[in-house]
Amino acid sequence: MKKIILVLAFTAFGYFSSQAQEFQGMAVYESKTSTSDFKTRMEGNKNMTPDMQKMIEERMKKMFEKTFVLNFNKSASIYKEEEKLDATAQAGGGMRMMSSMTGGGGTHYKNVKEKTYIIDKEFMGKEFLVKDSLPNLQWKMEGETRVIGGYTCYKATAVKVPSATDFRNFRPKKEEDKKEADKKEADKPAAEKKTNFMDAIEVPKEVTITAWYTPEIPVSQGPEGYWGLPGLILEVNDGKTIILCSKVVLNPKEKAEIKASTKGKVISQKEYDEAVVKKMEEFREMNQGRGGKDGGMQIRFGG
Repeated sequence: MKKIILVLAFTAFGYFSSQAQEFQGMAVYESKTSTSDFKTRMEGNKNMTPDMQKMIEERMKKMFEKTFVLNFNKSASIYKEEEKLDATAQAGGGMRMMSSMTGGGGTHYKNVKEKTYIIDKEFMGKEFLVKDSLPNLQWKMEGETRVIGGYTCYKATAVKVPSATDFRNFRPKKEEDKKEADKKEADKPAAEKKTNFMDAIEVPKEVTITAWYTPEIPVSQGPEGYWGLPGLILEVNDGKTIILCSKVVLNPKEKAEIKASTKGKVISQKEYDEAVVKKMEEFREMNQGRGGKDGGMQIRFGG
């Protein structure tokens, strides 16, 4: 009898283990970043025509409103922007560079079992394969609950250092800092004056992340690089960008391949960030050298 029970126990264990391995889900997320602070600055810029302001607003809206699909199982996931016509293809060099820094493009693979991620990125015509350890966010469990898409979700918060290579993290400089920079620029000879967009923005030292996860889908997954909670993350808010799940399908008939990309030059996150920042500085200097004639990034949000 003991042998029979032992055999049945191992059979059941094997069955549920195989079920866990085969389990897969798909979630659709809508990402939207507020640009109201930049819009306010543009409205106060006397040198910007209404047509120019409208054009910039339309481009920014297209860059900051994206749809993503997350395919996941118990141990790994693939997060990718939904394929659609690239509306920024005809934009200037500066706008194209900003668009590539707003979370889209390539695939974001996370393995929560191994605590690693792999992202394939294209930047300024070069292919990169960013490999690194998953960020260890110190989540604080809150007492609030809410329902998202029929799932009961729980609130969790964490503080993180925002990436300097993600344009969604950029904020207009504080008014006093901008005035000081403008004063220095005004004191220069006319031939040396520059109006570079990058001079008017900054990245905060840290941001508070609010996440809503559901234990009803017990996987430690979420959009982008978010993970580490006892349930699928259905919403993330950093105060400026909201990523909200609009659809969940568990065990879809057609299972997606959850596999990391192998295309591109292997590089760490730190190395990639340094390469991007360096290229941004080169781009900035190049545009300043043209004296604002090109217009690629010659946009100053402010009066």
